[in-house]
Amino acid sequence: MDHGKSMLVHRLTGIDPDRLQEEKERGMTIDLGFAWLKLPGEKDVGIIDVPGHERFIKNMLAGVSSIDLVLLIVAANEGVMPQTREHLAIIDLLGIKRGIIIITKKDMVDEDQLILVKLEIQEIMASSSLEKAPVVSVSAVTGEGLPELMENIDSLLNSTEPRKDTGKPRLFIDRVFTIAGSGTVVTGTLIDGSLVVGQEVEIMPSGIKTRLRGLQTHKVGINKASAGSRVAVNLAGISISQIKRGEVLTTPGWLAPTTTINVYLSTLPHLHYSLRNNVVVSFHSGTAQTMAKIRLLDRDELKAGESAWAQLSLRDPLALVKGDRFIIRSSSDTVAGGEIIETQSKRYKRRDKDLITKLKSLKDGTIEKAITTLVQIKQPLKLADLAIKLNISADSMSTVLETLIEQKEVVKVGQGEHCILYTWQGWEDLLKHAFSLVKEFHEKFPARQGMPKAEIATKLKMLPHSTVFQEIVKSILVEEGTLVHLPSHEIQMSASQKAALDAFLDSLKKSPYAPPDDRIPDADLLSLLIKQGRVVKVNNNIVFLSTVYNEMVDRIVLHIRDHGKVTLSQVRDMFGTSRKYAQALLEHMDEQKITRRVEDERVLRRQT
Repeated sequence: MDHGKSMLVHRLTGIDPDRLQEEKERGMTIDLGFAWLKLPGEKDVGIIDVPGHERFIKNMLAGVSSIDLVLLIVAANEGVMPQTREHLAIIDLLGIKRGIIIITKKDMVDEDQLILVKLEIQEIMASSSLEKAPVVSVSAVTGEGLPELMENIDSLLNSTEPRKDTGKPRLFIDRVFTIAGSGTVVTGTLIDGSLVVGQEVEIMPSGIKTRLRGLQTHKVGINKASAGSRVAVNLAGISISQIKRGEVLTTPGWLAPTTTINVYLSTLPHLHYSLRNNVVVSFHSGTAQTMAKIRLLDRDELKAGESAWAQLSLRDPLALVKGDRFIIRSSSDTVAGGEIIETQSKRYKRRDKDLITKLKSLKDGTIEKAITTLVQIKQPLKLADLAIKLNISADSMSTVLETLIEQKEVVKVGQGEHCILYTWQGWEDLLKHAFSLVKEFHEKFPARQGMPKAEIATKLKMLPHSTVFQEIVKSILVEEGTLVHLPSHEIQMSASQKAALDAFLDSLKKSPYAPPDDRIPDADLLSLLIKQGRVVKVNNNIVFLSTVYNEMVDRIVLHIRDHGKVTLSQVRDMFGTSRKYAQALLEHMDEQKITRRVEDERVLRRQT
């Protein structure tokens, strides 16, 4: 069935969009074709010629998702065909609101037939996104109606809002080929951000990195491509076998593949069956296609013309972001479509009213509401990840975020784009949890100075050096070395512990240079004495009173200053002790970098 679509494109642009020999032989567009023209207002626009036949709907979907204006073709001698109705349904599901209805082959019918076709078009367009679209009758043979068509295209594109620029370019790849002398080339529509010759890029979801060797728009070399333009990209050091249609070209480090997405899903009004929970379908978004399982979150089945919240499990990882539109097909039928609300989602429970409320906020709420909702769902959440999940620029989000922080809706932990976000309540709950863990530790071990940082970090499921843990310590705890404690914590000892401590100190006083090793208290009490500066532990079995230790060190240092060196036996005789204690003391002084061993003697390491 030839609606004259490719012929019309050829007449408008001088370019035959049918690239394949089979297309020329059959008079039918099979795969995507491309052309371009200059409008009366001097604007250059690209044209994507998509297949019209129902057998090639998959190829049509790869080309229609990134357009600004749709030209829906109806042949005057055939009228509205079944595939025309399916194309219109797809346009609705993709949220395309600007279009022109073009009646081709005007020269082949009389005026009465033309009126009947216009009435039929008016009927099927009612309540569609193209309900108010202009209808233009043309003949690609005689050229009649083409000036009016060009004026309508020019007018509608001039009133189209510019593509948003979040600073994160995405080019949906629809063709991959090789040019002799240049290497691998991919083409697609740049739907966000910009690309510059020479910059590093990444192909997602494969993760292959490469460099932009060259850029072209409409076969003209350019240094920079902007959002909304049709672009051919020459890639360095990569073969065509490494890339395929459906992948996305972008800048490295931000776009992560996803296999689980939350969506708002709508079925077609004329669907003859219900879409049931756990059904497997064909999923199409951008130029990508894969199979997916549908989990309906708020019901068991979705009837014709209804909408619902759903979670889709994709067979293959795809590079998607919030706000992307998609189409769902089953067998050879288009059955539904909608909008992606959240990517990289965890598996949610069905019929969770709080979840549905949160998803509604992400879909229809303000930026403020979307931020608080997403942080609530995902906390803790990195600021950089938040901008990606909401598909907005960091600049657009920063002012709103600062307001939310002032209003105590959100808490920002750390600095820069890698700072962590919590809801105010979430952060308060985390501080309370950390406080209770340390308090419980103090109650269990009242004689200990504090709780090891590694232990509380493990209980909080974070690393001791992480930004969040450091902020917790700074906010509610006191840090001393490797320990933390509550500001109000005071070491408390039982009567038996105090008695053991007194007995140990008495034993050190009675034998200051050869202290007994059988009365050393447990680790908690010994740590307390060390912290208080009352004792010095020189090894696991020998502890000196601090006053005695300082005296011994001073006398050894003085001896070395007078004689240049000291031996172990001299230290033993100096204090009337045994070799065991003298050796332990000297080894400790070596560790403290007071002395240095030279064969069997010690010398000063530094001025003391």
